[in-house]
Amino acid sequence: MGGKANSGLHRSVGIVGASGFTGAELLRLIDRHPVLSAQVLQAASQAGQRVDDLYPSMTAAYDSMSFTEFDLDELDGLDVVFLGLPHEASMEIVPSLTGRVGHIVDLSAAFRLTDASQYPIYYGFDHDQPETLSAAVYGLPEFHRDELVDATLIATPGCYVTAAILAVRPLVGAGLISNDTVIVDAASGVTGAGRKEDLAYAFTTVDENFTAYGLLRHRHTPEMEQEIGARVLFTPHLLPMNRGILATCYSSPASDAARSTEAVLATLRAQYADEPFVKVIDGIPGTKATLGSNLALVTGRYDDRTDTIITISAIDNLTKGASGGAVQALNVALGIDEASGLDRIGVAP
Repeated sequence: MGGKANSGLHRSVGIVGASGFTGAELLRLIDRHPVLSAQVLQAASQAGQRVDDLYPSMTAAYDSMSFTEFDLDELDGLDVVFLGLPHEASMEIVPSLTGRVGHIVDLSAAFRLTDASQYPIYYGFDHDQPETLSAAVYGLPEFHRDELVDATLIATPGCYVTAAILAVRPLVGAGLISNDTVIVDAASGVTGAGRKEDLAYAFTTVDENFTAYGLLRHRHTPEMEQEIGARVLFTPHLLPMNRGILATCYSSPASDAARSTEAVLATLRAQYADEPFVKVIDGIPGTKATLGSNLALVTGRYDDRTDTIITISAIDNLTKGASGGAVQALNVALGIDEASGLDRIGVAP
C-alpha cells in the first residue's frame, strides 16, 4: 500500500474475487498507483490465507494482508470496488453495492452487453437487472472516454474483445471495410481462462499443444459485434504460454480507397495518434513486446491477391485485456492522469 493512505488524493479500494489472476494483477498495478490503495481483499475460496502465501510475488507490498470472506458491509464507503467474479454473481451484487461505494469496476461480462436478450443465448442466464445494465459504461477509453468521465459503474471489456476492437473498429468507423463479416482469429495464454482446477488447462494438456475452442458461438461474439459494428466470426485458440493475446483479423475492403496497406495504416494511425496505450507499427506485433504492460501493438496490411484487409493486434490479456484496462478506465472516471499506475513498456527479453 506504500504509504499512500496519507495522500489527499488517496482512494480506498476493495477487490471482490481478489485471489484470481485478474485480482492478482490488480494488486500489482495498485501497488504502483499514486492514488489507489487496496484496503479490502475478499476471496471466499481463499478466506484466511495471506496474500503473499498465495502469491509470493506480492510479499514486498501485501505481506500484512489476508483474504477475507465476502461481506457487503466491509465494502461500505470505499471509493472503488473491483469485481472479479463470475458473471451471474456480479449481476446480483452490483445493485446492492450501488450507492454504497464510489465507483464499481466489474471485470465480468455481466454489464457489457447493451442487449439483455443476448445473455441467455451466450451466457446461459437471464439478465434481471435492466436498469443497472443500461447505466453501465463500457470501459474502453479509446472509444468511450467521454462516457467514462465520472462513471460509477464500469463494465471492463473482454480480453479477446479488446484486441479485436483495437484492430478492426477504426476501419469500420472510417468506412474502409465491409461490415458483412469480419473474421477474428485470436489466441490467448492460459491465464485467460482464470485460476481454476481444470484438466483442459493442466500443464500436461497445454504444454506443446495449440488448439481452438468455443467454435461458432463463443460468448465474446456479441460483445465484438456490438463494439466493432460488424458481423463477426470469432475463433479463439489456447496458446501454451501464461499470458498474452494475438488477434489476426480479416475483412473485405468497402471501396478502392481501402485497397492499399498505406490506407489501412493511415486510418489506424489517425485513430490512435493521441492514445497513450495504442501504438501502430509497421512491423508485426508479438505478445512478448506487451508482456506486463497496458500497451496494445497494432498493424495492418492489404493483400491485393485475395482482396483482403488484415489487421493484427497484440496485448497482455491480464493487463490491457483485463486489470490494466480496468485501471485505465477508472483513471478516466476519477479525472486523474489516464496512465496512472500503468506501463507502456513490456517486460522483455
